[in-house]
Amino acid sequence: MSKLVIVESPTKASNIKKYLGAGYDVMASVGHVRDLPAAKLSVDIKNDFAPKYAIIKGKEKLVKELKEKVNESEEVYLATDPDREGEAISWHLAILLGLDQNEKNRVKFNEINESTVKKGISNPEKIDLGLVNAQQARRILDRLVGYKLSPFISQKIRRGLSAGRVQSVAVRMIADREEEINAFVPEEYWLIDAKLLVNRRQFTASFTGDETGNIKLNCKAAADKILNRLEDADYSIIQIKKGQRKRQPAPPFTTSTLQQEASKRLGFQAQKTMKIAQELYEGVNIKGMGSIGLITYMRTDSLRISEQARADANAYINQAYGSSYLPEKPRYFKARAGAQDGHEAIRPTVITLHPDKARESLSSDQYKLYNLIWRRYLASLMQVCVQDTVKVEVKAVGAADKNSDRFCLFSASGYSVKFDGYTVLYEDNFSDDKEKERKLPPMKETDELKLKELAATEHFTQPPSRYSEASLIKALEETGVGRPSTYASIVSIIIKREYVVRENKLLKPTELGMATTVLLKERFPKIVNTKFTALMETKLDEVENGKCEYIAMLREFYDEFEATLQKAKAEMVGQKIRLEADITDILCEKCGKNMIIKAGRFGKFLACPGYPDCKNTKPIIETTDALCPRCGGKIIGKKTKKGYQFFGCSNYPECNFMTWDKPLGESCPKCGKALFKGRGGVISCGNEQCDYTTKAARKKAEKNE
Repeated sequence: MSKLVIVESPTKASNIKKYLGAGYDVMASVGHVRDLPAAKLSVDIKNDFAPKYAIIKGKEKLVKELKEKVNESEEVYLATDPDREGEAISWHLAILLGLDQNEKNRVKFNEINESTVKKGISNPEKIDLGLVNAQQARRILDRLVGYKLSPFISQKIRRGLSAGRVQSVAVRMIADREEEINAFVPEEYWLIDAKLLVNRRQFTASFTGDETGNIKLNCKAAADKILNRLEDADYSIIQIKKGQRKRQPAPPFTTSTLQQEASKRLGFQAQKTMKIAQELYEGVNIKGMGSIGLITYMRTDSLRISEQARADANAYINQAYGSSYLPEKPRYFKARAGAQDGHEAIRPTVITLHPDKARESLSSDQYKLYNLIWRRYLASLMQVCVQDTVKVEVKAVGAADKNSDRFCLFSASGYSVKFDGYTVLYEDNFSDDKEKERKLPPMKETDELKLKELAATEHFTQPPSRYSEASLIKALEETGVGRPSTYASIVSIIIKREYVVRENKLLKPTELGMATTVLLKERFPKIVNTKFTALMETKLDEVENGKCEYIAMLREFYDEFEATLQKAKAEMVGQKIRLEADITDILCEKCGKNMIIKAGRFGKFLACPGYPDCKNTKPIIETTDALCPRCGGKIIGKKTKKGYQFFGCSNYPECNFMTWDKPLGESCPKCGKALFKGRGGVISCGNEQCDYTTKAARKKAEKNE
């Protein structure tokens, strides 16, 4: 009989099978196999919040196949991902497959390579019920909030809305920032810069003050006053301060910092980053090496690395760059308070696999992310960057001040790199706060200065910036809201639910998001309170570590939450929040009122606000610039009963033209009818008598060549 290993991913399954060889069968659960059914609450509140799990729809056949394989196997190992979700999947599998939970049948791989996989199989553990209970507690908490609160906000604002325990906090953070921006009053200030020549080379010095001290110029009159003082001024160097500073490398990546840097440097959204990181972790077929996992597990907030990995990296640095690029003492990074240390930081599994060596075996995005991880990790262990700094202070004495002790002060700062250190691999000041210092020309205090240009410029203080995806993830981590495994989903969910939109890569709350936040802040202040949500995360950690009983934690939360919900329902009877964004300029043909957008079971539609006196409704019609290729009527967007979009003629039912392809608003170069874009990006003519397609046009052009 063979031994059975169950993992989550088919890709990981094939790689692990290769490492274990004959005598082992490896199957994939393809994620969770059991969960709380979505049709109802599925939590027995009166019976200690007992969850009512069921096999996920569509997974019945897989579970049956797994059961059959278990019966044929000598031993079974549960090798799902090494985190809370993975532990819970193993626990659910153990229950469904009738495995002994006290048996050591749980194996974990922090990285997917032959030695790690074989070591994990040789050292199985028991399922960690602390991790399982923490995952169950989170799942039940989220279900209670979602299923109890969503109907309330749907009733008060708009049908079909949903609330989330963590997502609602994220929306509040974005909404609060928007309020700060709207309330911000810009303040005027002026800068005066002098372009000076020293030994025929130019540098710029900025006005800082005069003989009385530092001066801030807050209006044009103040700036003009200084400019008048500087008329026909003589400039001279009064001090040159030279120094040295050492810049430390950033630590290796955690989940949060990887998502932030991939957003800033590569323009990746968090979900895309995690998808690609999962591919790199599970294994990629590398030319000359076969299929191997390129990085360690990508859901972690630890900065720890193994001593063996450190030694391998040090050897590579010494060989590739020389001993001068190694620090005198090993560098250890301290994780933030509350960080989980179950896994190492994200690092490459084979440090000698330079990204350029792997490039031809990787997709473009895989290469970009692997290159980022490889460079950041190696740089974190390298010598500091040493910079020579210089600060020059310049005195300017205007014509009117030459017979007095009055003068104006300017300063300029700069640096030059004495030893590049880790920056040979990874320049970490890529962010918005790049240093404004410039390299200054060499100079001595006795050198003569000549003014080339003096200019005053008006500026205004700026409001705080909207959150980008990267800065929101950073804020969530700093406030303790959510966990590494949840950051990517938070942003996608709040955008999908139309609480937030992306605008120039920044996150802006919609009117719906603002209204929902106001309602939740007023009626459920704890639900959208960052400190309270962070406290719940801490309690989940305590459940995981066995310091807190999760049913007691759920009871404490739920009793207060339910009382708050009942109070809000009683106090808001008959109240409804109307959103301006829902009011359209389309008039109801029955009563003349402006129709409003409502959400129904099959999507949004137009309804008369005079309900129940006027019950008129009609679908929302998406107009296009295309004309029907059959009758010349307008092509409009429609939806099926299940919400799928298609396009048809506005003259229906007289003309029954319809298509799943999207109209381009362009004419066919062959017959002049409307062009449509279909699957695979192929553009074709909507005229059934015309055979024009971009594919056909390409073939014809190639033939003519």
